[in-house]
Amino acid sequence: MSDEKQTLVKDDSVEAEDAVKTREAAEQAQALDKLTDKVEDKELDQGRVQKAMAELAESQQQQREAQRLRQKELAAVKLQKEDIELVAYECEIDKKAAEAQLRQHRGDVKATLIAFL
Repeated sequence: MSDEKQTLVKDDSVEAEDAVKTREAAEQAQALDKLTDKVEDKELDQGRVQKAMAELAESQQQQREAQRLRQKELAAVKLQKEDIELVAYECEIDKKAAEAQLRQHRGDVKATLIAFL
């Protein structure tokens, strides 16, 4: 009988070891899944970041183009020297600022002066 008890005790200890190994394997598999999930999330996040960066770059390019066109449009406005001097004197600003304001108001002295009020 004692051999049977030893065999049963050995079988129980083997089963307990197997259960521990199975539990450890399950925990390791779960930890590995968590790790790979994070890697996949990072890859997805990197894709989103790259897409957002591309959209931002495109938006900035469009803004630069719009600004360039606006500067070209303002440069095409014909101004008279007397108008620049009048706006500079009345608004107490330098001539470059007066010229810029006049260009923004398409050379209209009245609109420029009203804008300063």
